[in-house]
Amino acid sequence: MTIPPPSHLLPEDARGFLARCGLADRDLQVFAADASRRQYTRLFGQDVILMDDRHDPAGFAAYLQVSAHLNEMGLSAPRVLHAEPDPGLALLEDFGDDTYARCLGSGSDEEHLYALAVDALLYLHHHPKGPAIERPLYDMEVHLDELSIFSRWYAPAMRPDLDIAAFDKAWRALWSAALRPVADRYETLVLRDFHIDNLMLLPGREGVRACGLLDFQDAILGPCEYDLVSLLQDARRDIDPALEERLFQRYCAGAPDMLGDVEQIRQRYAILGAQRHARILGVFVRLHQRDGKSRYLPFMPRVLTQFEQALAAADLDEISGFLDDTLGDWRDLAKISDMAAG
Repeated sequence: MTIPPPSHLLPEDARGFLARCGLADRDLQVFAADASRRQYTRLFGQDVILMDDRHDPAGFAAYLQVSAHLNEMGLSAPRVLHAEPDPGLALLEDFGDDTYARCLGSGSDEEHLYALAVDALLYLHHHPKGPAIERPLYDMEVHLDELSIFSRWYAPAMRPDLDIAAFDKAWRALWSAALRPVADRYETLVLRDFHIDNLMLLPGREGVRACGLLDFQDAILGPCEYDLVSLLQDARRDIDPALEERLFQRYCAGAPDMLGDVEQIRQRYAILGAQRHARILGVFVRLHQRDGKSRYLPFMPRVLTQFEQALAAADLDEISGFLDDTLGDWRDLAKISDMAAG
């Protein structure tokens, strides 16, 4: 049996924080870190999580802000029980262990879980207070800056002799035209990483409150379809195309009138999918090459396929042609496999 580590193994300031909360000398469960440097630790028997986000003061403040906003609207985000911005420590409500990923892995009803998440998005997108929060805007410049991650990391991984500056200039120009239907649409609060690893099933709650929301500190004001793409075109997990279409239609059937008809929603869904997948390809290469985090490389063939399919669905043939002309075999999965093996 593994003995949980005692709290004296925490940094001194974290121990002091817990002592001030009346939680000194507790047994802990430290969760594995994700792509960020944020650390979560469970305090056994207390139904609370210690969040240590000392490396990102802006992200820490955003977490507190967005958590309060989501809960005020009637959604389920971990409530912040106590927080000290310096050094970036907070006690959060513990939602337990039933992440969507774990539930799906143990055989839970896939369509039910995804439908609940779609309904949570619809609730957010209809709520009049959804965009009533001071957050950055998902404007054209932000979209293009995210796409430059592809230029700086994925493109040279495919072609090491690439003139990155020239590629990026042309790349951004092409996307400036492609993104016009989705840029500068500040319709809702976009949670950004709305996928199964950041969703939890909360059986004791009713309706959309049974869908617990995590990892929302990067939330931004932008287009409604973005989080739908995050959910239904997940980098980490395949979804049957027929299920994706049913869930897409479920969203469209309940979508706010301002989004237009199904085909208008589908067009923006495809454009945002292509933009998101391009960014993720660059991010995964960056995590591998710069940060030494290679565990995301096995997901890259899936994301590459999603990217190619989204380009086709959005009729972005000019961008596909540009990639063919400048990167040649940019679809070559063997290069991704070689990168993962290396």
